[in-house]
Amino acid sequence: MGTVPSALKHCLSYQHLLKEQLWIGEPAAPPPALHPGQEFQISGLPDYVKIVEVGPRDGLQNEKVTVPTDVKIELINRLSKAGLSVIEATSFVSSKWVPQMADHTEVMRRIERHPGVQYPVLTPNLQGFHSAIAAGATEVSVFGAASESFNKMNINCSIEESIEKFEEVTKLARNMNIPVRGYVSCALGCPYEGNIIPAKVVEVSKQLYSMGCYEISLGDTIGVGTPGSMKRMLEAVMKEIPVSALAVHCHDTYGQALANILTAIQMGVGVVDSAVAGLGGCPYAKGATGNVATEDVLYMLNGLGINTGVNLYKVMEAGNFICTALNKKTNSKVAQASFNV
Repeated sequence: MGTVPSALKHCLSYQHLLKEQLWIGEPAAPPPALHPGQEFQISGLPDYVKIVEVGPRDGLQNEKVTVPTDVKIELINRLSKAGLSVIEATSFVSSKWVPQMADHTEVMRRIERHPGVQYPVLTPNLQGFHSAIAAGATEVSVFGAASESFNKMNINCSIEESIEKFEEVTKLARNMNIPVRGYVSCALGCPYEGNIIPAKVVEVSKQLYSMGCYEISLGDTIGVGTPGSMKRMLEAVMKEIPVSALAVHCHDTYGQALANILTAIQMGVGVVDSAVAGLGGCPYAKGATGNVATEDVLYMLNGLGINTGVNLYKVMEAGNFICTALNKKTNSKVAQASFNV
């Protein structure tokens, strides 16, 4: 299935087909201002979805071979030119725990910062926060979990202890006018505890939102969720937190990521985390595969007529760059089909 059928070639050039599918072209203009009450199109879908690109951090942190700093910087620079408005750049955690992110300061100081693009970084505690700000970070993220066991494995403390650390970070960030984003891992399942009830997700999400996190990203860390479990979890969380403050972060272990994202979008969620080339995994979740590929999310959203402002072809090129550098095959179905790999 790697070649284009001859009949199709006679009817429509392949290049024209790509353009018809919105694969190629300049980033779309920002979404127009909505009138009061005009939140969604008649189809029930949002006009615009914000893509949070997590490849440079969440995507690379689990690579076993150290990725050269220059490669990380080039990847971020390429993604910046693709029209993405948020690119998670690195993580200010101890190099003892995540050696792949040991070059965080150099990365932050050397990337090309584009107007209108945010480059948030992960900061688990005050020490990480101070280091991030000194390196030039203007937005940070804190990361907890709806699973007690996962939280202890991931950040070496209980949920309650992690919330106390996050409150210290958010309080200082608020005083410095630094936006803080919150992550909730294992929102649809845990590698140690199995099923996670929505009430646990609600509890942690409410605490993060109450302490000042402007956006809560709900993560299916091991990719076991389905549209049904995604719907039930979101219904519970949306009773306590405005849908405008929610994002979804899906891994594709069981091939459900796009279906889960579509479910979330149909419920009003307008922010989606994804990683170029489907990079990623989780060092504390054995068997978890990569994040949903940014290319595949964009292809779906383009087909739905939803604006993202992102140039899919440039993201594909960035994915090809990093996969070549890592000597690995892309996890993006769209890229595989387009580059015939």
